[in-house]
Amino acid sequence: MERKVGTVSRGIRCPIIRQGDNLVDIAVTSVLEAAESEGFEMRDRDVVSLTESIVARAQGNYASVDDIAADVKAKLGGETIGVIFPILSRNRFAICLRGIAKGAKKVVLMLSYPSDEVGNSLVTYDQIDEAGINPYSDVLDEAKYRELFGENKHEFTGVDYVAYYSDIIKEAGAEAEIIFANQPKTILDYADCILTCDIHTRARTKRILKAAGAKVVCGLDDILNAPVNGSGCNEKYGLLGSNKSTEDTIKLFPRDCQGLVEEIQAEFMNRTGKHIEVMVYGDGAFKDPQGKIWELADPVVSPAHTAGLIGTPNELKLKYLADNDFKGLSGAELKEAISQSIKAKQDNLVGNMASQGTTPRQLTDLIGSLCDLTSGSGDKGTPIILVQGYFDNYTD
Repeated sequence: MERKVGTVSRGIRCPIIRQGDNLVDIAVTSVLEAAESEGFEMRDRDVVSLTESIVARAQGNYASVDDIAADVKAKLGGETIGVIFPILSRNRFAICLRGIAKGAKKVVLMLSYPSDEVGNSLVTYDQIDEAGINPYSDVLDEAKYRELFGENKHEFTGVDYVAYYSDIIKEAGAEAEIIFANQPKTILDYADCILTCDIHTRARTKRILKAAGAKVVCGLDDILNAPVNGSGCNEKYGLLGSNKSTEDTIKLFPRDCQGLVEEIQAEFMNRTGKHIEVMVYGDGAFKDPQGKIWELADPVVSPAHTAGLIGTPNELKLKYLADNDFKGLSGAELKEAISQSIKAKQDNLVGNMASQGTTPRQLTDLIGSLCDLTSGSGDKGTPIILVQGYFDNYTD
């Protein structure tokens, strides 16, 4: 019988991961036990994805607030530090801010507005318009912000991040000053040692600040990019991609995990004879239409993946073929004509009208987003995702 199912994404339950656990054996065994339990078979080019969290936990890649403070003080001088463009997050940034503030005497915190880099809003564009403010040029201090906008709690968390971040800085023993601006150079009116906390625009921000004469410019990727007092670290991303672990520790983004995905791929081949693609994934890359939040707070969706996941989809748009090239056909004739077009398609469809409307994104970003939505971020207990049929097409 003809196959009637295309792509399937399954959350795979596995043991709770602890430092030092053998993720190669756990990942392969968990997937194969799920296959036996649910009655499905592994196929060539199935994709097995591990959430970055369990990889970092198995690595023991943790650091403390004091480790952050020590590195910040060593790299930025320990006096007045300008901290700019952080995201508004209790899980992602608040604990990092504690460490930053412990490594300084004063923190001038510059928040972008009306929202942060990933879409968490301080105020709405309607409020900005009603106040007659130009967010591209106007600089607000905290008093002016409160005068214009009052208290604004986050739609989903119920947190007033202006007050929350101010309190964190003060409780860590530093003086706090908060301003609101969107031009990186603005912070140089307040400090010359700058820690820029943006994620995807960090290279541009650093370049602008250095060209404008900043004494010291670091990004979050420059903090804990090497061990401090025996801490974990991430050589490439530093604090980017970190999450709160306890009130005093963070879990860093996993490091050196390319070898892990290749070992898992080899073990699947050894135990099943199938060529399985493997990736580590973090945040998916998608936007919430209600809260306007762009999910990607990690520096990349996938910090490691096997070679078969490099590239972008190379697909024809079936509705384009049906409505244009074969608009006079129907039924079996239409199916046969479309099938032949798929079989004869070129390896690179860039510029081909029949591919317009297909998703022009990296495979790892697409599959990582699917995995992130499948695993969730709560208590599902499925930090490993098996995706089958992703590379199938209408003719398979």
